[in-house]
Amino acid sequence: QVQLVESGGGLVQAGDSLRLSCAASGRTSQTVAMGWFRQAPGKEREFVGAIRWSGGTLYYGDSVKGRFTISRDNAKNMVYLQMNSLKPEDTAVYYCAAAVRWPPIEYAYWGQGTQVTVSS
Repeated sequence: QVQLVESGGGLVQAGDSLRLSCAASGRTSQTVAMGWFRQAPGKEREFVGAIRWSGGTLYYGDSVKGRFTISRDNAKNMVYLQMNSLKPEDTAVYYCAAAVRWPPIEYAYWGQGTQVTVSS
């Protein structure tokens, strides 16, 4: 099993920046990639981006390209989501997830989520 814990969410104003963290523990060696997703009230879950542990290959969703950056610290089993130029439409619960296969079409493990609220 792999446990994921997100942190760093909060209330910010439009244009601000925020960095989310995801701490992975347990059998992390079986994971190959980490993803970030978000879900706003009444909307479907949206892919934000993903990063491969080995090599750092990155993917981003269209709505966040150029504003969000994913990074990793393999030694600490940490993944980060740096969010810049935040907009009210970025308000959502943000989840990190771990994939055990590449490409990361499916994610086997999920965190509990952290709320990000962007006021206008």
